[in-house]
Amino acid sequence: MSDSNQGSPSRKVNCAYREVAAVFDECLREAREVLTAQGLKGFVEGIELLCMMGRGAEPPLVFMEEAPEVARHTSEQMIYPIARTTYQISRSPNADAILPFLQSLAAIARRLEENKLLQGYLELVLEMVERTSISIHGSHATMASPGLVPFLEQAPVLLGELNLGGLKRWMEYGIQQHNHHPDHLREFFSLESQDSRAVMQRERHGTLLVDVEHRLDLFDRALWRIEENVYPYSRMLDERSDPRPYYDDGGIFLPDVYDDTDDGVSGIEQYRAALAHMAGHRRWTSPVFADNRSPMQRIAIETFEDSRVEWLLMQEYPGLRGLFMRLHPVPVEGECNPERESCIRHRLTMISRAILDPGHGYRDPVLQEFVARFLSVMEKGGTSTMDMELLGIEYIARTRIQGDALPNVWFKDTVIDYRDDNRNLWQFYELDDDEDFHVEPTEIKEVEPGDTLPPRHYPEWDYTTQTYRPDWTSVYETLHPARDPGFIDGLLRKHDRLAKQIKRMLDLLKPQNYVRVRYQEEGSELDLDIAIRSLIDYKSGHNPDPRINVSHKHDDRNIAVTLLLDLSESLNQTVNGSGQTILELSQEAVSLLAWAIEQLGDSFSIAGFHSNTRHEVRYYHIKGFSERWDQGVKGRLAAMAAGYSTRMGAAMRHTAHYLEHQKAEKKLLLILTDGEPADIDVKDGQHLIEDARMAVRELDQKGIYSYCINLDPRADEYVTDIFGSHYSIIDNIERLPEKLPKLFMALTK
Repeated sequence: MSDSNQGSPSRKVNCAYREVAAVFDECLREAREVLTAQGLKGFVEGIELLCMMGRGAEPPLVFMEEAPEVARHTSEQMIYPIARTTYQISRSPNADAILPFLQSLAAIARRLEENKLLQGYLELVLEMVERTSISIHGSHATMASPGLVPFLEQAPVLLGELNLGGLKRWMEYGIQQHNHHPDHLREFFSLESQDSRAVMQRERHGTLLVDVEHRLDLFDRALWRIEENVYPYSRMLDERSDPRPYYDDGGIFLPDVYDDTDDGVSGIEQYRAALAHMAGHRRWTSPVFADNRSPMQRIAIETFEDSRVEWLLMQEYPGLRGLFMRLHPVPVEGECNPERESCIRHRLTMISRAILDPGHGYRDPVLQEFVARFLSVMEKGGTSTMDMELLGIEYIARTRIQGDALPNVWFKDTVIDYRDDNRNLWQFYELDDDEDFHVEPTEIKEVEPGDTLPPRHYPEWDYTTQTYRPDWTSVYETLHPARDPGFIDGLLRKHDRLAKQIKRMLDLLKPQNYVRVRYQEEGSELDLDIAIRSLIDYKSGHNPDPRINVSHKHDDRNIAVTLLLDLSESLNQTVNGSGQTILELSQEAVSLLAWAIEQLGDSFSIAGFHSNTRHEVRYYHIKGFSERWDQGVKGRLAAMAAGYSTRMGAAMRHTAHYLEHQKAEKKLLLILTDGEPADIDVKDGQHLIEDARMAVRELDQKGIYSYCINLDPRADEYVTDIFGSHYSIIDNIERLPEKLPKLFMALTK
């Protein structure tokens, strides 16, 4: 029993059935052996929901007995969804199905052993309720489904023979063929009809993970010393676009079934190949940055890294080569037409096959060159993921053609089922909304343009020709180096009186309004009108509406902000009268602003930039959206230094790359600069001004509002051309620490 449960207070259940109250305490004691405090909350709420159904005491009694067993095999997060599914069944004419549904769940959970799979089963049950209940004189179901109870009774048997996808296909066949005839529907789902058993046998193929899981655990521990649990997922029900095996902090995830291959590789051998491949990644792969990689570069790097870990595995266990070769597809050279299809996957799979198979027979000279280079690197020993990264980038640079961008991608003989999805190969400076995984910003190492991290290329607007110069600027990004964060704490103490004044303004900006949300099953207070109506329904024998509560929510600010700092050489100038440089005053102002935004709870990031020609625009991450205003961020802000020039358009486009992925109703880019856009390789002073103006338009099309805070007294000459009316000029730079936070609050209130 967990510590959180040992001291938990006694609970009471809101249920009118005496039979439930009589055994509740005993069931709760048994449930505490399995469930945490949060799980117990869902357990009690589930009992109360089933009592509210008005279907007698037996459903909640069965639920109390079965729910802890379900949690033992899947997780406690599934307890309340089971109660909700039961309640949904009770709202249909299928009351007789409630007990078979609840009584079979423990056996179902033992077969599925994973939350998503059990959730998929619950959805199948509700689909049966909806599609097989009989409707008379209208669209609503008025008679119980003839096949639902037999289906629920046979489900544990079926899942002993089929995976969840096979069960779904078997169910679909029965509904399509027999839904018009109740007796035939009952026979099919009772496994009494010939076609029912025939379809089950047709779907009964391959090796179920649940049947070989223990043997695979022993294989993992003996060969690879892996202790993590193995969990199944259904490729048919998985939400990912590429449902290959994967591993993360939660364990190792494999398909719930592998069919035997055409050349006789059994399912368990495929599971062993998948586990071996993931063991290789866990042992030898180091994450590399994905942000500066194109999709084509990423797939090439993945291909070479997959081949590297398999090459290393085969050095220890030579017998794996034969297994990998039998499972690896054999693309036919020249079969993909680059004028009609994108052939990048086809070429890379040939590379992978050629590395694996010395007798591959491919004649393409570039393929042979890169296979030879790969083997040369591997035979020297001491290889790293970085070696494969460089090899992948060079391969794409050598082989990329215009046809690779075609939307019709060649997939034949390119799918390598036993390899994982490589989520652990990549790390990111920021967590984009379309990514499922990331590395915390504190783990990112500094990378300078001279290092191996390639740049991200952006176009630049040429106002003389009214066209973009494609891939004209190269932006190198890195995490800003850090120094003593106490320097920033000292700046905040220096402006303590100003901070107190800002705090009073912040209190006015913080969300104060509450919105009442009615018709809630859970809430902070009772909705008397709905509650009385439900009580009347209950007393009269009808199903009461459980949505008898009212909840409240904040009418919150929903804003994401990036503060982009111009770190060009001119910031080293001393401000007249103060003895401080513009950079030092900017540090004070940004520190106060960051502190203020943190108090408001807005999502924000800080970045800086400067440039040394179009070939070297440096972009420094100072605070990421996923970071708090903490000592690490303060240390980077304290280390800010100024140098080089101001190629603003490229920095704005790169900022938009991160800002546009934030989930916020309003997205604001604040640019703090002390001069006009300029760089040493641009003679036409208007060129970068026009490019920055076009960058503002591009951001506006992405829903990002740009605003400039300019410290140049002569900024009127150019800032209007770039930002229109969306700017402020602070002539008295000494007042920047006071004005910057107030300006932000005025923009966002």
